[in-house]
Amino acid sequence: MMNSSVRIKWYALGLFFILSGKTNHAQSTSSNLPNVIIILADDMGYGDVSGLNPRAKTYTPNIDLLIRRGLTFSTAHASASVCTPSRYGLLTGRYGFRSDKAAKGISGFHGPVIENSRSTLANVFSKAGYQTACIGKWHLGLEWSTLDGNSMASYDNNTGTSNIDFTKPVKNGPNHHGFDYSFIHPASLDMPPYVFLRNGMATDHKIWLTNQVYPSSQEDTEVSWDKKHTQEGDVYWNKGVWWRKGEIAASFKVENCLSEIKEEGINFIKKQNFINQTKSEDSQQPFFLYLPLTGPHTPWLPEDKYKGKSALGDYGDFVLNIDGIVGEIYQTLVDLDIDEETIIIFTSDNGAYWPEEEIIAQSHDSNWGSRGQKGDIWDGGHRIPLVMHWPNHIAEGQTYDGLISLTDFYATFKELTNQAMEVNEGEDSFSFLSVLFNGLPSNRSSMIHHSSKAMFAIRDRGWKLIDGQGSGGFTESSSEVGGTSAPGQLYWIESDNIESNNYYLEKPTRVAELKTKLTQQIESGRSN
Repeated sequence: MMNSSVRIKWYALGLFFILSGKTNHAQSTSSNLPNVIIILADDMGYGDVSGLNPRAKTYTPNIDLLIRRGLTFSTAHASASVCTPSRYGLLTGRYGFRSDKAAKGISGFHGPVIENSRSTLANVFSKAGYQTACIGKWHLGLEWSTLDGNSMASYDNNTGTSNIDFTKPVKNGPNHHGFDYSFIHPASLDMPPYVFLRNGMATDHKIWLTNQVYPSSQEDTEVSWDKKHTQEGDVYWNKGVWWRKGEIAASFKVENCLSEIKEEGINFIKKQNFINQTKSEDSQQPFFLYLPLTGPHTPWLPEDKYKGKSALGDYGDFVLNIDGIVGEIYQTLVDLDIDEETIIIFTSDNGAYWPEEEIIAQSHDSNWGSRGQKGDIWDGGHRIPLVMHWPNHIAEGQTYDGLISLTDFYATFKELTNQAMEVNEGEDSFSFLSVLFNGLPSNRSSMIHHSSKAMFAIRDRGWKLIDGQGSGGFTESSSEVGGTSAPGQLYWIESDNIESNNYYLEKPTRVAELKTKLTQQIESGRSN
């Protein structure tokens, strides 16, 4: 529940059109609705935001400004602790484990994981009269056109080549799931193929191999623990600065990818604003921009203007770069005088890939306040920063400490645009519109977590049950849990945020109750 000291002031201005229920916005009042921008960082931990972590060695002045001027969610979680299922959950309002294809991380060659019949956030906004765009990292699979006529793309790990025909459009991508415009990189920036796709077409048909463009190492290369992720022929320059071998468009520069995504995002905003200026006030069209960034996921390649500007080397510089993009997006809204008409959201897809050796070496905990890291079932795997800003509508400088999932965007924006939830959509989504406007808590009182190794957990009214031993993810850990050999883990997460005191053997009744609830929610969805 939300403490009375941080209850959100109800701003009536702008809320009347949401709660009146008198008009179908999808038909006639889209011009009254706010623009919405979701900036999704990649592998950025809660503790990387300096406004959330008093011990941070990273610095994020622009995100901190949004915190001071907006609403912070202190107990927000991704729907999974790795990329693909988390992004699936954000766009569909549905846990990734409900889909075999979306349940785990994928490469840039995998097929689509979003079902053709499934509604997405982009569809929700489109039905409400929005212009929609996806600009950035997709990582939800594509149906590539192939040279050999095979229905699936394939990749030769030895040569780094594939059977993709880059001269032909993809047959299933963002534009097939509600986005009017898309400019994407297929997957993570350390995964081939390295190519931009605009509305499903490669922007450059001339394809090389990474070893024709980049040396595999440099004179000053120092090998660190993450070298284990690379194979012969991959590029490895330093800790965090590596990417896999494969096909790359001649004009694609790994080091420029993030800045190109930023410029595309800014240009989209400017274009939509220009188009609206040519229309009457009643016919103006709001926009939804989904802007999934490629950092601070590896490779850590900050723009030149950020190099050497942090206290944390390449990683700190890259986080500062991410923050700079947030600042540039926000300043664009201000310059165009549409900041008061726009909801801007900053969040991340999962926790940071920041193992114990980095915490010790860098004296910085990217997942500050939580145990574990990306991939883990512990909170460090899926607890994320989440800040929302909408001047004169969402109260400034407030914090909500109730449970929120990225899956909840779906139901929230359904309600914002006055659309009813349909059967078999957004099964794991709870609207938190009441949190934004009148200080009432969301209906969500429990949540399922899912790790990279398919371990499940449920948190419910202060308790967290993990159905297994260890991290369930990237953190190597003993089978001994909390000093016992219990087959699972039970924490009073309300006061034990680092999940250190295991009650599994001491409270069998609580374990049984939560196991039953976990099973029920896995089978049914949207149920407390």
